[in-house]
Amino acid sequence: MAVIIGWIALIAAVAVVVGGVISNSGSLHASGDFDIFGQFLINTSTGMLFLYGAVAGIVGMLGLILLWGAFTRQLAFGRVRRELKQTKHETEILRQDRDRLNKELETERSKHLNASSPTPTEVTPVVE
Repeated sequence: MAVIIGWIALIAAVAVVVGGVISNSGSLHASGDFDIFGQFLINTSTGMLFLYGAVAGIVGMLGLILLWGAFTRQLAFGRVRRELKQTKHETEILRQDRDRLNKELETERSKHLNASSPTPTEVTPVVE
């Protein structure tokens, strides 16, 4: 949403400034009249014209700030996503290693128990 608002503000500011410059260029321009998109600002002082330009600049900068904020959030989200993927991969490797070591331990324990237990000997029954 912020990206859309940022683009709209930036495009509107650029359109106003470019429209004002294109429609009011040349030597035939009257010193007190200013035209933008067919709307005349009659007897506009230089200070008021400067104020309108400053407002257009502020709106353009707000649009850029909104776009930049969305861009940096996207970069941060991508970095977190890559780190999460890497962590999941490392966890899976560790889980497989743990399972392998558990199997080896179980095998060694069973070998040790079999080696330490006495072997059954044949017992001959006593006949009387």
